[in-house]
Amino acid sequence: MAQGYHAAAMDDIAERAGVSKPVLYQHFPGKLDLYLALLDQHCESLLQAVRTALASTTENKQRVAATMDAYFAYVENEGGAFRLVFESDLTNEPAVRERVDRVALQCAEAISEVIAEDTGLSKDESMLLAVGLGGVSQVVARYWLSSESAVPRETAVQLLTSLAWRGIAGFPLHGADGGH
Repeated sequence: MAQGYHAAAMDDIAERAGVSKPVLYQHFPGKLDLYLALLDQHCESLLQAVRTALASTTENKQRVAATMDAYFAYVENEGGAFRLVFESDLTNEPAVRERVDRVALQCAEAISEVIAEDTGLSKDESMLLAVGLGGVSQVVARYWLSSESAVPRETAVQLLTSLAWRGIAGFPLHGADGGH
């Protein structure tokens, strides 16, 4: 499905998977079922990468960097799995849209929990910032990859981290100034 959902034929998918078409149909009644199973797997990979990055340190600037890097690493993955999540040609399919929206929301919720805990901002305020940070990370990482930028990944992550950190660091740590 590297060429997109509509261009993929079940015969080609079975051949690339090294199974017969009947075996493929035993596990997946149709191409959409297979696509959704792959989408679920890749959405979970992104969510786990974000959660791992957030848990990797308690130092907030490094946490921002690790989370930004998680998005860059995800889009840089040789398998191109990010295209299933971020560039699907099936975004009008309700089951696909629901999964894509859900992973974006789950990543934002994970980021939001850290923001709320560290700043004392309300759940709604933290979520707004988290959606922004996640969105910026995803869009810039995709741009970086698609533009075949001469900027190395490490430098791209540092630049984006600096941009994000200058904004998020403006929110004092909860308790550092009496909280909000």
